[in-house]
Amino acid sequence: MSHAPYGDAEKGTLEITSTKATVNHDLTNEEKPAEIDVLPVKSLKKDAPVPTSKPPARLPKHEKIKASNYVLFIIWYNAYRRFFTVVFTLNFIGLSVAIADRWPYARQYPSALVLGNLNFAVLMRNEVFGRILYLFVNTCFAKWTPLWFRLGCTSTLQHLGGIHSSCAISGIAWFIFMVVNQYNARHLYSGPILGFGVFTVMLLFITLVAGLPWVRNTHHNVFERNHRFFGWSSLISTWIYTLLSNIYDVSDGRWDHTFVYVIRQQSFWYNMGMTTCTRKVQVDVELPSPKVAVLRFERGMQQGLLARISRTAIMEYHAFGIISEGRHAKYHCLICGVQGCDFTKSLVNDPPRMIWTREHKFAGVSNTSTLYKRGIRICTGTGLGAALSTCIQSPDWYLIWIGSDQEKTFGPTISGLIHRHVGPERLLLWDSKERGRRPDTMKILKEAYDYWQAEVVFITSNYVGNAEIQQGCKALGIPAFGTLWDFVSLAVFFSPSLP
Repeated sequence: MSHAPYGDAEKGTLEITSTKATVNHDLTNEEKPAEIDVLPVKSLKKDAPVPTSKPPARLPKHEKIKASNYVLFIIWYNAYRRFFTVVFTLNFIGLSVAIADRWPYARQYPSALVLGNLNFAVLMRNEVFGRILYLFVNTCFAKWTPLWFRLGCTSTLQHLGGIHSSCAISGIAWFIFMVVNQYNARHLYSGPILGFGVFTVMLLFITLVAGLPWVRNTHHNVFERNHRFFGWSSLISTWIYTLLSNIYDVSDGRWDHTFVYVIRQQSFWYNMGMTTCTRKVQVDVELPSPKVAVLRFERGMQQGLLARISRTAIMEYHAFGIISEGRHAKYHCLICGVQGCDFTKSLVNDPPRMIWTREHKFAGVSNTSTLYKRGIRICTGTGLGAALSTCIQSPDWYLIWIGSDQEKTFGPTISGLIHRHVGPERLLLWDSKERGRRPDTMKILKEAYDYWQAEVVFITSNYVGNAEIQQGCKALGIPAFGTLWDFVSLAVFFSPSLP
């Protein structure tokens, strides 16, 4: 089992390095590698003057934006951690009151608190629930509401994982409280109920440990295989435990509660809300290079969605950004880069013909791009997978793609989609191999942001690139949302090695 760093390929943030440069870029100047040519764009305001061909004032060459400690803390203590703090604190205040025997409801209906928390934890990662939230926000608040409100909507939707984590931990804590109380009154309960209670707690605890930030970071294959597998196992065990508990009548020690009684219990419906569906579908695999697999599936998709795929029904599910020309398209694609993760390596070494996927696709932060009048989508390497659909399906979004020998590495399918649908007036491809250097990222981003009159920046990059851009944007007052790296500690985030 591989023990590689956290899966950049699975995150869609792997940057590929190749040996040749084959792409000619319309928007670049070989003699001045730090320069970019951005064509004038129409103002958002009807009566605003048309920009001249003179480029806007640029930042000094190679200037590094130094973010203050306050800015670093605000970025670190994001909505994810704020959600976690609030939910975790409320639950453990309630648990403390229940342990002190000052909350009768918690003593009488502990299963409702257990399954209520677990249900919310699962809902935050449920595709259907997430799509409903995104649909509501995108339909009701797009473009006309104040910018601060739309930014708040995006931040809330992106960081729902904080509720997922805190509810999962709280649910396990309430489960332990319930099982301990049952053992204290074990003369009232049947052996199978007590046994399944302990067994379910153990499965949930293993699932929790496998999903800890340190495990996801340093042993990503362990996380994928165990967090998913034991998550499914915990769901099945919770179903059995709930049914046994509801069928058994503690008043007379018999298994005589009817089906009607069982389905009237709130715990039954909490369990129902945690159930999801998967299916096995046909897939075509294109291998443009040894480092990338492009997976193609039938039917088109709206922008801003991600797909979870696996070779098995219940073991590991890896998320990749969906590239599609729209709902009308005949197919959609995933870019899967290879780095450390056994699953992504197998896509190149042993391309599948059939693959498991979640029936419904879940929405990513890019799905909220419809909230904004104009925006910048900046990505590196295979991060294009999470970014390209937004720029293909909306003419209001500007694409900056930083990579190395992109056309050869990613193949004609991806290159064709870019050149057919993203005009040169809203496209910057930076080939680090061809130019011989990495770009001054904040410099080109600031120029594009001002020129495009954007309202927001979406970032998909590796940890270092994401941190640099987010810190730079925050220091310059540019609204930006980047890849979530919730496993990063505060000490690491304040590392002086970051610009």
